[in-house]
Amino acid sequence: MSNYEAKQVLVIRKDIKMPQGKVGAQLAHASTGALLSLVKFKERKNRNTWTISAPKDGAVTAWLEGRFAKICVYVKSEEEIIELYEKARAAGLPTALIKDAGFTVFNGVPTITAVGIGPGFVEEIDKITGHLPLL
Repeated sequence: MSNYEAKQVLVIRKDIKMPQGKVGAQLAHASTGALLSLVKFKERKNRNTWTISAPKDGAVTAWLEGRFAKICVYVKSEEEIIELYEKARAAGLPTALIKDAGFTVFNGVPTITAVGIGPGFVEEIDKITGHLPLL
């Protein structure tokens, strides 16, 4: 993958027990949430609209018009996942920190499970997630 290509990195916590279906759902939430972090609501005279706000020549456009590359990696603690989220936000990347409501798996306890980072250019995202092991 070239450094000028865009990708999204999805990070899951491995220190908590989740069935495979739950892992898949949490990673899907992270992917969608990161992209939706770019959506802006605009009120107009006769209609309301939602738009994605991203530079035409940027990573989001390259990703949307390209292969939708996604890389799944993991961390071993809540602290690690929060640190990644904060670094990605500070770098200006689209991000979403996923907190499961706990209705089905975590005995009613809301639990941070995943983070979505990007789309962003490979070089930008790898500075934050390049050291993480593949899921």
